[in-house]
Amino acid sequence: MKLLFSKPLLLGFSIFLMACSEEEANPMDDVQSFKVVQPLVQDTTTVTDYVCDIHSINNVEIRTRVKGFIEAIYVDEGKFVKKGQLLFRISSHEYKEDLLKAKAVLKSAIAESKSAEIDLKNAEILAGKDIVSKTEVDMAKAKLEAAKAKVEEAQSSELSAQLKLSYCEILAPFDGFIDRIPNKIGSLLDEGALVTTLSDNYEIFAYFNVSEKAYLEYMASNIAETKSEKVELILANNMLFDHVGYIETIDGQFDVATGTIAFRARFANPDRLLKHGSSGKVRLTKKVKKAIIIPQKTTFEVQDKVYVYIVNEKNELELRNITIAYRLPHIYIIETGLVSTDKVLFEGVQLVKAGDKIKPEQMTMTDFFTELSLQE
Repeated sequence: MKLLFSKPLLLGFSIFLMACSEEEANPMDDVQSFKVVQPLVQDTTTVTDYVCDIHSINNVEIRTRVKGFIEAIYVDEGKFVKKGQLLFRISSHEYKEDLLKAKAVLKSAIAESKSAEIDLKNAEILAGKDIVSKTEVDMAKAKLEAAKAKVEEAQSSELSAQLKLSYCEILAPFDGFIDRIPNKIGSLLDEGALVTTLSDNYEIFAYFNVSEKAYLEYMASNIAETKSEKVELILANNMLFDHVGYIETIDGQFDVATGTIAFRARFANPDRLLKHGSSGKVRLTKKVKKAIIIPQKTTFEVQDKVYVYIVNEKNELELRNITIAYRLPHIYIIETGLVSTDKVLFEGVQLVKAGDKIKPEQMTMTDFFTELSLQE
């Protein structure tokens, strides 16, 4: 038997079939694909660099103790000197004369004292024979005491003159390097004038400031350990210093203006490479257990807050605020906001918005690091 259909009926049937075909099509065909990545959770280490000021372990200004002309300079700028080495000589004629006068006064005082002793003995003998009264003896004793006081005063003046004369020769107080010598031979210097600076660079101090948060983290991580944490030093040319140092002490209070506290690290400097007044960066290394790591490119900022897009079970995007603990090259270590099972939108954060549905393409952090190595 043969079935006959009219043209209108055939047209309606065709439209019906097309509609059914559209309904059977995958609804995700028109949804855009984006790569997503799950955070990497592992133990790691972080490094933080702090700008530091470098100081010699000993650095002193050498100044004159007496007024006079510079007669001789026995060292040159930048040279190494030993403790006790003669550095400068100040004109000493005036102080030699003062010493001679002081010695003469002392001799005179000693002579007066001896004369007073003789007078006292004579007075005591005469008093014993009732030739003079006891008052005469008391007066002789008083004169002897006055004479002895003059001797002590003269001795003090002599020592003072000797001391001033010794100040005419300026000696190195310790081993170190001579700095700039601003005054040359013949210059008249007042008492207390600067002649040079001496630096002992065998070891150096590196001072750097740490925020209150970083300070508390440091103390918490070292509370059961020694406070001598090892640190590295990055020089001004970005090269790593050969010798490892350690944190030696922490300042007693925070700087109210900056909210930071000063740390002091000590470094050996046997080659005398580092000088007083140098600059650099102290590098602190910290171990982080079970760190949550994501690529930097997954994040974006809105009004000083950091966000990522999370893909939920319906493949829809949700906006998530996160807190960054450490910023490392190409990656962030997350403090709060993410767990290891979250699926984070890897790229295209500027092309989507919250509530959009996407087709996720799963990738791993290993894939991300591989891409980075290929780019480098």
